[in-house]
Amino acid sequence: MAGSFKRLFEPGQIGTLTVPNRLVMTAVFDNFASETGTVTQRQIDYYAERAKGGTGLVTVAYANVDYPGGWVAHNQVRIDEDSRITGHHELVDTIHDYGMKVGIQLGHPGKERFPDPAGIIPGAVAPSPIPGDIFPLGTPRELSTDEVAALVRKFGAAAGRAKAAGYDIVEIHGAHGYLIAEFMSARSNKRNDRYGGDLKGRMTFPLDVLAAVRAAVGPGYPVVYRICADEFVPGGLTLDETRVIARMLEEAGVDALNVSGGCYGSMAVVFDTMEKEEGWRSYLAAEIKKVVKVPVCTVGNIRSPEVAEGILAEGKADFIGFGRTLVADPHWGRKVKENRIDDIIRCVSCNQGCLGRIFQGLYLTCSINPVTGREGRWAKMEPAAKAKKVAVVGAGPAGMEAARVAALRGHKVTLYERERKPGGQAKLVAAGPGKANWGSLTEYQSRQIAKAKVALKRGREGTAKSILATAPDVCIIATGAVPRVPDLPGAGGANVVTAWDVLSGKVKLKGEKVIVAGGGTVGCETAEFLAGSNEVTIVEMLPAVASDMEMVHMVAFMMRLAGLKIRVITEAVIQSFNSKGLVYKDKEGRDQSLEGSKVVLAMGSVPSRALAEALKGKVSELYCIGDANQPAKITEAIYEGSRVGRLI
Repeated sequence: MAGSFKRLFEPGQIGTLTVPNRLVMTAVFDNFASETGTVTQRQIDYYAERAKGGTGLVTVAYANVDYPGGWVAHNQVRIDEDSRITGHHELVDTIHDYGMKVGIQLGHPGKERFPDPAGIIPGAVAPSPIPGDIFPLGTPRELSTDEVAALVRKFGAAAGRAKAAGYDIVEIHGAHGYLIAEFMSARSNKRNDRYGGDLKGRMTFPLDVLAAVRAAVGPGYPVVYRICADEFVPGGLTLDETRVIARMLEEAGVDALNVSGGCYGSMAVVFDTMEKEEGWRSYLAAEIKKVVKVPVCTVGNIRSPEVAEGILAEGKADFIGFGRTLVADPHWGRKVKENRIDDIIRCVSCNQGCLGRIFQGLYLTCSINPVTGREGRWAKMEPAAKAKKVAVVGAGPAGMEAARVAALRGHKVTLYERERKPGGQAKLVAAGPGKANWGSLTEYQSRQIAKAKVALKRGREGTAKSILATAPDVCIIATGAVPRVPDLPGAGGANVVTAWDVLSGKVKLKGEKVIVAGGGTVGCETAEFLAGSNEVTIVEMLPAVASDMEMVHMVAFMMRLAGLKIRVITEAVIQSFNSKGLVYKDKEGRDQSLEGSKVVLAMGSVPSRALAEALKGKVSELYCIGDANQPAKITEAIYEGSRVGRLI
């Protein structure tokens, strides 16, 4: 038992259900189901790993209760037919094997659904014909009164199937701007029938759904309601209104409330970005807890056991909900219980491997834990058939992961890093505004390679001669990339520097008129980094800046941009640089001069492959990974490191 975190591991009660501890895996959409919505082995392996890791209550995400009308995205799990019960039962059984409890979330997206490129799914529906906030899908069709009543019955039928499959609990998704929340909010519900009007009218559909669910599962079976305490948008639900709603739900027989916040109109609240304070949303649960007697679960950006324990100790909530925290580390609970805090893979809120991939129609994984989504293949580390002498060059995210995995498999690993401190480009990323979370990745990787007994040679640049002198069996090149300097006149001028120089602190700028050449992620973050003490202009060739940024961080950045006083010039193709700034062609093809005392290049990067080329044909096994292979995101770099570490 973790002595300093005892509250986290006390049993908790939700209606008649005793949960082994206060840790709840809240629903995180995973895209793991088959194309027909059937539970898959990948899905079972994923949730089972979270149960194995000590999570008291695991919630299966966002089951479709009304196909195809209630479709939110491809590979969404379904529970709209009796034929689905068998697959769910197998998932439930696996969770129960580990002594943990399992629930399922029932939902309907309403107007907030993903695009359907295949054109199979009918148009979106909603309480009122008001477009959604997430994707430009046009105006949704207003549900008729009869259709609303039919959906009530479908929620009830789905709950009955969930109970038949063996789930310990069902959760009604009434948050984040999806259909039920759309009925609740005056912002999205403009109906004039019994399902609209004042709060009592707008709560008719949610309460009817709750009644149908209760009728289907019977008395004594736990029913949880996920609620949005504040939508954080003009005209949306507020905390004052939600206090009343919480009491209405309690009076109607709900057994617990899962308190979240935000909707797709306030996307950076639903999916916290890095600059948010840990556990900042817990005040919402605390306020709801003051007005109800049923247990309350808080959720949102809770990463550390200290913060989680503190929330319970202060009486803000009865349960702690973890979403992306458990996407990053399924064994969070077990590690805390065993006082192995330093072994926790701490979510950095980058949204790349989870949300970013979901928006691309891909299955969920994690940028800092490549095992996520691949549990069936990678959860167990297989010992190497033969121990080899392995040289890894470059202690960035890819190199450290490759070294860690290879060492854990029994290889003798030496890791060469030319800098005094490991981390590679992760150090640069962490220097950006609000990006300090990336530092925890470097700290974690540094601890883990030490525990795996990797020999780290700091301040030692691996050359072909020095590497070959050690006679390695395997050489893994993870030397990263270098900033791209365009082949344009004046690019080598004294007033031209790179974004990497600025973020690393090598070049310090203050009181300058700065032109940032390139408006991708690096350019935007560098511009924001400089904006407080310089006059900054971004020049970008595309129609918009930040187009390669993960969606939620892009939304958050664009919201901040107006207050940063950064000038943005788009559809501008740079022609040359000079001592007074640069020249670009505008979208009409006209040459324009832009004055600036300094130009910061943020025009991409190129692989640093010289060492890999020098070693070709000279070692029996040679691998080139991460940005040294192809510049990409940290998600791809760590995946490649893990893949090669398992391959050798």
